[in-house]
Amino acid sequence: MHTLLLLIIPIVFMVIVLFLKGKTAGYVALTSSILSLVVSIIVAIHLHFNGYFDEFNHTWISSFGINFHVGIDGISLILVLLTTFLTPFIILTSLQKETEDSSVFYALVLLMQAGMLGAFTAMDSFLFYVSYEVALIPIYFICGLWGGENRIAVTFKFFIYTLAGSLFMLVSIIYLYLQTPGNHTFEISEFYKLNLSLTQQTLIFWGFFLAFAVKIPIFPFHSWQPSAYTTAPTAGTMLLAGIMLKMGLYGLIRFVLPIAPEAVAYWNTLAIILCVCGIIYGSVIAIRQNDLKTLIAFSSLAHVGLIAAGIFSMNTQGIQGAMIQMFNHGVNAVALFFLIDLLERRSGTRLMDLFGGIASENKKIAVVFAIVMLGSVGLPLTNGFVGEFLLLMGIYQWNMYAAMFAGLTIILGAVYMLRLYRNVFFGEISEASRSISSMTMMETIMSFKMIALIIVLGIFPNLLLNLSAPAVTKLLNLIANHSTLNATL
Repeated sequence: MHTLLLLIIPIVFMVIVLFLKGKTAGYVALTSSILSLVVSIIVAIHLHFNGYFDEFNHTWISSFGINFHVGIDGISLILVLLTTFLTPFIILTSLQKETEDSSVFYALVLLMQAGMLGAFTAMDSFLFYVSYEVALIPIYFICGLWGGENRIAVTFKFFIYTLAGSLFMLVSIIYLYLQTPGNHTFEISEFYKLNLSLTQQTLIFWGFFLAFAVKIPIFPFHSWQPSAYTTAPTAGTMLLAGIMLKMGLYGLIRFVLPIAPEAVAYWNTLAIILCVCGIIYGSVIAIRQNDLKTLIAFSSLAHVGLIAAGIFSMNTQGIQGAMIQMFNHGVNAVALFFLIDLLERRSGTRLMDLFGGIASENKKIAVVFAIVMLGSVGLPLTNGFVGEFLLLMGIYQWNMYAAMFAGLTIILGAVYMLRLYRNVFFGEISEASRSISSMTMMETIMSFKMIALIIVLGIFPNLLLNLSAPAVTKLLNLIANHSTLNATL
């Protein structure tokens, strides 16, 4: 019942928030997000100590075999924790400034949270598809109504890209539904039992891959991402980069690997090449950026490319690395966008060449930014290190040369992040930098919470790895058994 409660809380509070005004709406939305966080922590504690699988299953549309079936295992729990941890932080960030039509804004944030949680907990593929699309609606309006210059054109492009990709997923789900024996069903667990030929698996692979590659995004399906991240309001960028793109990565693990393992083994060379191209392309373009927000957008393209490559390596290290790095990337990306928003609100600009010398005037911001930056580049004893290490190990087990090129993300990441830090925080102090005041008490508390998470997960990565390990082992056993069964037929 905890899973159902996670979905009910944001929807109920969303309705309440619509009738409120000003920052009251924000504080009520914050209360909702904190309640969701508490419930997710309770589920995590039960799962860790009791092997507890929380589940709710109710017939939804019986004539088509559609159930409102939700549940949380170790794989979905990591993403549930990420969503419920980051949503209060995102709402708090928005509360630091005035938001026009705040009741609608915070209601949309809660609706998006409900959609993402629905996707991460869905055990029925039709429910997954509905939740996947529901999460798209609020981010469209958040970016379109509160975004920056050219927001309508940019948001429309993002919407069309994502919707077109989703159609491939819908066709794949319907095809799988028709393959289930007897009374057809949309249950994901029943899809795992299907014995599909390589041709059938290939069709399923490409249907899901195209849908998820757009959402992640994987090169060359990424062209909507940099402009969307840059144009969206800070909360929208945080939701997109921190949580929403993880739905595509989660979909690869939940659908593609266990349903079409032979097709993945056949096509993963191409998939990993595309991921590695995204790593190098995103990193090189990030080095050339002057807009801080755009720089982090291209950085995100490189980081998620590495995560996707780890998933396609189809081994324990790669998938475990993907699980922990999905969480860590969300934390680091949101923290970076928070700090860039902090600088922009005080100086009125995001352009790197207009900053300089902040460290000489505001050491607290300089230290906080440095720690978040080091977590992003994967310095040992920060949260980014363990995930990247496992991902590269998994890719190396698959192919040594692919790991060599994928490992460029570490070198190039250090180049663009250290370049950013040098230009913004060192050198002669500029007029824009001189106008940056110290952090408020709330901003300080928020910053140190993120720093604590970056350091704690860097020192104790097993806090996350132990949660997902049993589910990842089960997934790999399912893939192995599926491949063995098909080999004997």
